[in-house]
Amino acid sequence: MSDSGQRQRRGPSTRAGPGSRSPARQRLLDAAAECFYAHGVNGTGIDTITAAAGVAKMSLYNNFASKDELVLAYLQARHQEWLDLYRRRLAGADDARARIAAVFDAYLDHAESAYAHGFRGCGLLNAAAELPAGAPGREVVRQHKEEVAALLASHVSELPGLAGERAAGLADQLAFLLEGAMVRAGLEGNARLLRHARDLALRTVDDSVAVAGDT
Repeated sequence: MSDSGQRQRRGPSTRAGPGSRSPARQRLLDAAAECFYAHGVNGTGIDTITAAAGVAKMSLYNNFASKDELVLAYLQARHQEWLDLYRRRLAGADDARARIAAVFDAYLDHAESAYAHGFRGCGLLNAAAELPAGAPGREVVRQHKEEVAALLASHVSELPGLAGERAAGLADQLAFLLEGAMVRAGLEGNARLLRHARDLALRTVDDSVAVAGDT
């Protein structure tokens, strides 16, 4: 979801067998991704998902033990999708500044993807807000956000002249800026504020490097 050394997660146990990628399972995941993102986890029932996937209800329970397992698989898939976007951006980044930009650009790519019902912000955070405390899905989301923050911290540590508390403080600023912009962009339904956040982040990086060079 890994270049940052993500923690290994245990995927949902499914009746079709661990790691199964049956056509029906993939159709269910694709349908869940669209429906959960557009209408919310709690606002989407099993009948809606199976109808959108074009499979019988029994097919869902042959692949997932419950709706909760389907939700967990959906969240893990979204984590992987974001990592794929980030890695594509990272491939063209040749210095620390560009690698920081790659994190923001991956969020921009997510925001500018084609959604049947429009962009609604971070699908992981949206789902976490609907899940009860202690739900496995909330842990997936927490680990995702920690990984994004760790990626930013890693790239910040590569900037010239920045180390220790100064680097950690800048990494926190960038992570908070990114998450706040993502939430607001989701409310607006477009990527405008994410672009603005990217510009602010890179100006902050440049200013921090300049100050470090003067000290």
